[in-house]
Amino acid sequence: MKLLTNSITLALGLAFSAGAMAQNMSKSEYQTAKNQIEAEHKSDAANCGSHADNAKDICMAEAKGKEKIAKAELNARRKNSAKNHYDVHAAKAEAAYAVAKQKCDEKSGNDRDVCVKEAKVVETRAKADAKTRMKATMADKKANKQSAAAHSTADKKKGDAKHDAAHEKSDANYDLAKEKCDDLAGDAKKNCVDHAKQHHGKQ
Repeated sequence: MKLLTNSITLALGLAFSAGAMAQNMSKSEYQTAKNQIEAEHKSDAANCGSHADNAKDICMAEAKGKEKIAKAELNARRKNSAKNHYDVHAAKAEAAYAVAKQKCDEKSGNDRDVCVKEAKVVETRAKADAKTRMKATMADKKANKQSAAAHSTADKKKGDAKHDAAHEKSDANYDLAKEKCDDLAGDAKKNCVDHAKQHHGKQ
């Protein structure tokens, strides 16, 4: 998982640095910041031209991820909402996955397939957790404006969100475990798949 951890760290560190920007920015301030992000992306993409083959693909994935994260963060700074904050976490997870997936191309056969599945598991976990936080925040905000009954409904929605996230993570982990079985054959492969099904509740 070291490859994936490094990729995620990279993606998280690529975020556009706009800490001094006010949340209630004007339309012109927003457009100026957006133009800056796009200009920086063009420069980053151009610099990728000095690389070749998969190194260039990795560089381009990093550049695209950096732009996507930056725009998501800009939107969150412009409007402080649960949905916009979720979009930031999702952009970071997707950027990390895109970079990790490109790095998996340095492998071959089942090793590459497993590498891609591992990257997908990390992305799925991050997005599922972010979605749970978003739904919880939205439910609490709505409940705070209403009655005690609304608080009960909010608690149910948060429970449902956690259940959905756990299900998404379980599916991703099962896909990874099953992929690792593809490198086996005969009874060994069957036993491996059966164990994966049992462990992840797919029987």
